[in-house]
Amino acid sequence: MEAPVLAPLFGADLSRPETFAAGVPHETFRRLRAEAPVAWHPDSVHGGGFWAITRHADVWRISLDQKTFSSERGSAMIPPYPEEKVIPQREIMLNMDPPRHTKYRRLVNMGFSPKILNKAEEHIRRRARSIVDAVARKGRCDFVTEVAAELPLQVIVEMLGVPLEDRHRFFEWSNTMVGVDDPEYSSGPEVGEMAMMQLFSYANELATERRRCPREDLTSLLLQAEVDGERLTESQYDSFVMLLSVAGNETTRNLISGGMLALIQHPEERARLLADRSLLPTAVEEMLRWVSPVMAFRRTAQKDVEIHGTMVREGDRVVIWYASANRDEAVFPDADRFDVGRFPNDHLGFGIGPHFCLGAHLARLEIRIMFEELLRRLPDIELDGSVERLH
Repeated sequence: MEAPVLAPLFGADLSRPETFAAGVPHETFRRLRAEAPVAWHPDSVHGGGFWAITRHADVWRISLDQKTFSSERGSAMIPPYPEEKVIPQREIMLNMDPPRHTKYRRLVNMGFSPKILNKAEEHIRRRARSIVDAVARKGRCDFVTEVAAELPLQVIVEMLGVPLEDRHRFFEWSNTMVGVDDPEYSSGPEVGEMAMMQLFSYANELATERRRCPREDLTSLLLQAEVDGERLTESQYDSFVMLLSVAGNETTRNLISGGMLALIQHPEERARLLADRSLLPTAVEEMLRWVSPVMAFRRTAQKDVEIHGTMVREGDRVVIWYASANRDEAVFPDADRFDVGRFPNDHLGFGIGPHFCLGAHLARLEIRIMFEELLRRLPDIELDGSVERLH
């Protein structure tokens, strides 16, 4: 079967970050799901191309089949990297395949167990209440930085054992590292690499202190952990701290921001939620579906495989689009409607399979508590002008 060329046929170049500056191109994804669920997409930024996988069932299946679709070969990031740059990325759990991934995941799994996090619920609530009360007193705020970013940032640095006053350094480093293609945060790859080195330097200073005086925090846990009888190397430890720092604040921040915007833009659903707070758990799941805080990850085909009659060759990049899967009409009735009572809701906001988000329980807890406090203290919060999207 001849693969369709995506960019001219469907109108949006998914390889360019600026395509998403004005919002997710849902119309393009809708057409792809209907007409070309396995579509070859030329990469106008990095060269070559990748397969765009847009249906829920296919994203689900590929996510579960790590033997055929690897996170480790070429990494989970969309751009193609030369082997010398991929090798250090394989120290990051996101870019590992089982069984290695399974071993390393166990190291930090206990720190994110529901039992431990439930004990932290009241502490997280005090943090959220303080954040919301502070902006309520001001009367206006930058919601992303002062509310949405602040709670997950405070929580993750405390879990790592980082002093609270240093949290904004982690915020700036993580923004620069993940925003290497965003002129708001970075002027190029070298700036992202510098931020990474600064984070690693800080992490190693913290490690020196924790080796001298261990505490009950994730840093001490990582330093004492063993894989196959061996302690983590410095680069492995650094990679864990980087992953926890970025994943622990960036995605939850995006979700809280997008979820608040969804409630503001759908006043009937906000009124429904205000009238019946028991809907909050389903509302959180709907926000995760609606926003899709992680839009896509990449896999690399380990062998030739046919999907919907299209032959994907060994070594090909395969991009699974959660942002599209979460609007799949075959799974979600009236998929383009924001519904705080939607049930069932089999979204892929946290992924699925071996790489299901390690911090999903923590993220759900933070999101629920933050919106409980926002609905309690600021039930009529509104936009202060139009939404500004930086291009």
